[in-house]
Amino acid sequence: MSHAVSRLRATRVARSTKPFLDRGGLPKVRCAGCRLIPSHCLCALRPVLSTQAGVCLIMADIEPLKPSNTGWLIADVVADTAAFGWARTEVDPALLALLADPQWSPCVVFPGEFAAAERVISDPPCGSVVTGAGVVPTGKRPLFVLLDGTWSEARKMFRKSPYLDHLPVLSLQPEQLSRYRLRRSNRDHHFCTAEVAALCLEQVGELHAAQTLEAYLDVFVQHYLQARQQLPVDMADAVHQRLQGLRQRQGVATDALA
Repeated sequence: MSHAVSRLRATRVARSTKPFLDRGGLPKVRCAGCRLIPSHCLCALRPVLSTQAGVCLIMADIEPLKPSNTGWLIADVVADTAAFGWARTEVDPALLALLADPQWSPCVVFPGEFAAAERVISDPPCGSVVTGAGVVPTGKRPLFVLLDGTWSEARKMFRKSPYLDHLPVLSLQPEQLSRYRLRRSNRDHHFCTAEVAALCLEQVGELHAAQTLEAYLDVFVQHYLQARQQLPVDMADAVHQRLQGLRQRQGVATDALA
């Protein structure tokens, strides 16, 4: 099933003058649905959730082409995910329309130390309240704008995107350390994009969605690393059992609402 990131990838591939090569320089046959090699395909495990919150990914130029990109996982899980390529000199009119859509209350998720103090918030500016029954909408839906790229690319996007300057900046203060193992960062508490999205969902009370995205990320990393090492995947290990349990819980909740 196609989603915003896969469509953005297709657009980026169509205008490429040479093929994108994986690390090591050798092309690989990969599943179009999950970007893994067929023997380690993840598609059958994909959870799709309806959430009150939405995600808007603004992606650095080649980010949609990278098999390790985790923005793809957000689009897999969160139905209301939009994705746009970033360019310094132009902006997609559809992105501007999304940010101006009255149903959404957008905020840029970025470390507060890089923004003017008056823009920085610690809670999402969403028109909803969290109760024992979950998120109760009282107005606009939260839209988390995530800058998807390397740390240097994300900083450049933040500085050179004037159409984002009017938006509040949500500065997260996570207590845990990143569990992402596919790319290295020299910055303390630097989370991959899917981890940031999960933290955002948790902040607006969408705990099941946050936990499901985290579990799906863990399974993706497991499959990716096993494929890299040419090892089989243990579908009965702890990370797969956790994801399966969350997917079953979602199925029970969906049946109850039907």
